Amino acid sequence: QVQLVESGGGLVQAGGSLRLSCAASGIIFMIYDMAWYRQAPGKQREAVATVTSGGNTFYAGSAKGRFTISRDNAKNTMYLRMNSLLPDDTAVYYCYAGRNSDYYWGQGIQITVSS
Repeated sequence: QVQLVESGGGLVQAGGSLRLSCAASGIIFMIYDMAWYRQAPGKQREAVATVTSGGNTFYAGSAKGRFTISRDNAKNTMYLRMNSLLPDDTAVYYCYAGRNSDYYWGQGIQITVSS
């Protein structure tokens, strides 16, 4: 059974920082591309950052320079360090694991940034 479990969310003031974690089980973590997505109320889910199985990273424009995605294959865990948070970053953040046509989602975790 595949599980992706997010942690580290919560309420933070604008300008603050958070680190999200996604702990994976039931998959061979190191061969999967991993990503963070988010969905704000009334908006579509959007990609925030991706780290490939090879360690390459990609960011949405809104995340560049503020967020850092990383992975620890030994711990089967992915991270998202978020700095200089803005109220517009308020959303449910989802962990994603994908390899070819095989993909999985976490249950999501709320991030609320107050102004």
